[in-house]
Amino acid sequence: MKSPLLSLPGAVPAEGVDEGVAAHYGDLFREQRALADGTGFVDLSHRGVVAVTGEDRLSWLHLLLTQHVSELPAGQATEALILSANGHIEHALYLVDDGTTTWAHVEPGSQEALIAYLESMKFFYRVEVADRTADTAVVHLPAGSIAEAPASAVVRETPYGRDLFLPREELEAYAAQAGPPAGILAHEALRVEQHRPRLGFETDHRTIPHELGWIGTAVHLQKGCYRGQETVARVQNLGKPPRRLVFLHLDGSEVHLPPSGAEVRLPDDGPDGRKIGFVTTSVRHHELGPVALALVKRNVPVDARLVAENTAAAQETVVEP
Repeated sequence: MKSPLLSLPGAVPAEGVDEGVAAHYGDLFREQRALADGTGFVDLSHRGVVAVTGEDRLSWLHLLLTQHVSELPAGQATEALILSANGHIEHALYLVDDGTTTWAHVEPGSQEALIAYLESMKFFYRVEVADRTADTAVVHLPAGSIAEAPASAVVRETPYGRDLFLPREELEAYAAQAGPPAGILAHEALRVEQHRPRLGFETDHRTIPHELGWIGTAVHLQKGCYRGQETVARVQNLGKPPRRLVFLHLDGSEVHLPPSGAEVRLPDDGPDGRKIGFVTTSVRHHELGPVALALVKRNVPVDARLVAENTAAAQETVVEP
């Protein structure tokens, strides 16, 4: 979905999975500071939107998701995963129920595969699943924002701000009165600062929830009966995940950021040393400078200095080894 807000002054289109919205509007650090101060908004209208209706919707989703949602109160935000049979992360859903419909926004372009899976699991449950991406836009208001949400919007309120499920036809009018726009790069910089994983960025084909700190926030350990639950319980009770998420403070003297997928090594091993992890997301933060998230092997010492591609890095623990 190409956002009409790309016509706003200074808008520079994002690339890759975030294509369709603005990367920034001309001043990345100003946009970050505005979000950190609780002003402005982020256009996330490229994200997929899925709606589930029907009287069985919550009890049915409870059987499929990693999160406890059978008694989810109306208006309470949560997040959940869908795992493979082996416990690997396949989908991440950011949910809220408005009393009649459960709304979820998901990674751009992933809604079709998600809906196909949900449709295959309907059986005799009284539920309907719909792709609402074409008529519903996601807008993010940062924590501390006093901007009002339109009466037509479904609001998902979290510690990091509010996500609005807004009728797409109202997007331009709302943007005109919601404050200064901030691009997806500013939103990503704050996400990295907050150590929040993102599907397809911090995940690969074998990522399990424990590696990213999604236990508790997206995975409820006191419920069972979902695909991949055996792996979650086994790792939680009997072992440790093979990798762990870390936050990297990068050497600010380097001009280029290490890209996603860049190898992480121990500096004593030299440039041809063994790979002990990889960069997942790297950003330039308005206060912290160049920083990144990375996945490293669990047994890497928490105080070890690291090298991300050719850039020296100090690590900060996100997931305990």
